[in-house]
Amino acid sequence: MDYHKISLGKIAKQLETPDGYIRLSGPLEHDNIVNGDGLRAVIWTQSCPIHCMGCQNPETWDFKYGQEFDEHTEEFIIKSLKSDYITGLTLLGGDPFEPENAFDLIGFLKKIKALYPHKTIWCYTGYVFENLITNPLYKQMLQLIDVLVDGKFEQEFYQVGLKFKGSTNQRIIDVKKSLEQKEIILKYT
Repeated sequence: MDYHKISLGKIAKQLETPDGYIRLSGPLEHDNIVNGDGLRAVIWTQSCPIHCMGCQNPETWDFKYGQEFDEHTEEFIIKSLKSDYITGLTLLGGDPFEPENAFDLIGFLKKIKALYPHKTIWCYTGYVFENLITNPLYKQMLQLIDVLVDGKFEQEFYQVGLKFKGSTNQRIIDVKKSLEQKEIILKYT
């Protein structure tokens, strides 16, 4: 079943946007050290219905805000990843797993994996792995991700100095090992 052709048109009509694009919330980064191992390229997606209390990026909630992810954006990220000192790509938001993002991110992530198989892909989401894995579209996206930081930000579990996450309820999951072993395998606790 081709989820892109079936569902994206409905989503785009609902949002009054053209078919087939992701919206970005801000400038692309190619030198980020706080959202994954090493020096990373980063994409900030738009759209998040979770609206975590204390979210550091509430401007990313509205899908209609931001700028279009176009061929120039894609080219910039691909060129950024070419450098040996860039260890990979991180997807942030908003939420990359929102349908209006996930459809097109899958195709983009396939390109990245084909061009740079040694680079890691990290993704932050307010959803949890156990729910994502049950959806065929999201499972397809998970198969392209190396590390998933899952769970919504919970203000009451916030701690200064947490490695790669904002609150203690969030998990840093080794996606490849978790899919292989059919259980959650944490990369960091």
